[in-house]
Amino acid sequence: MNTLDYYIIRKFLATFFLSLGLLIVIVIIFDVSENIGDFIEKKAPLSAIIFDYYLRFIPYFANLFSYLFVFIAVIFFTSKMAGNSEIIAIHSSGISFRRLLLPYLVVAFLLGGISYILGNYIIPVTDKQRVAFKTKYIRNKYVNRNRNIHLQIKPGVFVYVSSFDARRNQGNNFSLEHFDGNRLLYKMNSKYARWDSTAGKWKIRRYFERTFKGNLETFKTGVKKDTALPLTVADFVHYKDEINQMTLPELNAQIEAEKLKGSTRIVNLRIAKEQRRAFPVATIIMTIIGVSISSRKIRGGMGLHLGLGLALAFTYIFFMQISKVLATNGGVNPTLAIWVPNMVFGVLSLILIRFAQK
Repeated sequence: MNTLDYYIIRKFLATFFLSLGLLIVIVIIFDVSENIGDFIEKKAPLSAIIFDYYLRFIPYFANLFSYLFVFIAVIFFTSKMAGNSEIIAIHSSGISFRRLLLPYLVVAFLLGGISYILGNYIIPVTDKQRVAFKTKYIRNKYVNRNRNIHLQIKPGVFVYVSSFDARRNQGNNFSLEHFDGNRLLYKMNSKYARWDSTAGKWKIRRYFERTFKGNLETFKTGVKKDTALPLTVADFVHYKDEINQMTLPELNAQIEAEKLKGSTRIVNLRIAKEQRRAFPVATIIMTIIGVSISSRKIRGGMGLHLGLGLALAFTYIFFMQISKVLATNGGVNPTLAIWVPNMVFGVLSLILIRFAQK
């Protein structure tokens, strides 16, 4: 590391935090104007608005689009250096383009590492208070109302409900089955099963039971029955932003739990996990692309560089959204779907390095 490296690092970090700060101020202004009616109507305390919501909103938003802020910062100050002929002077002193990339990569790895730690371990913890404030003062909880839910609550034990009513904590057309391999041992059907949070049990009503022992079948019917199952309302009801509040160990544990249940929700959990890993890597890729396209002094200057950079940035976002939809609804492996945009833009970065100004 030499004086030039520290010069680039300072400009990189200063431009990044300046652009990040300006955009966050603009976003907060729009958010206040959108939600001020709710704040006043529900009498949200000023201290809660500032400390519980906006101070926790800033790291959440900054980390969500950190790769985009890095990309814009790199193009902005590198284009300015190129316009002032600083890049030409650097190359004239015998420093190659690849050597010029070193300080950029140092900052990119640093910011990517910070983004990874924030997204997987810190923001999920601090974000709980922001979501709690949002739920209380801005909107009601959004409940994911699934239909035809099949769950394996433990090996060989399966539960089915045709629908779940979150307001009454009730599963309709409830079914419980016990299997030994492929052999059915027990089956119960009921009109509904309602969760009793006080007793910690399910209240089953209008049920029919069938028990199988060899060639013998026992039939039993009843009006009501209370039973304890390794199953709660949380297995049926999922709140918006719930995944964002899970740390990486919690996310991994939830993925394993959903695997046992055979739940389709596992796809969304795996997408969230892969995005948390892919976006920090995108920071490095976008940095290389940004330097490659903005280090050449051209007619049109910074405006042309920024226009091209924004076009590439939004292409990446669009590509990522398509991949997410394919993973969610198209049956594509979530790991492959989320990493394909990084692979494509990674190859693009290598091509741009090859043809960048020497």
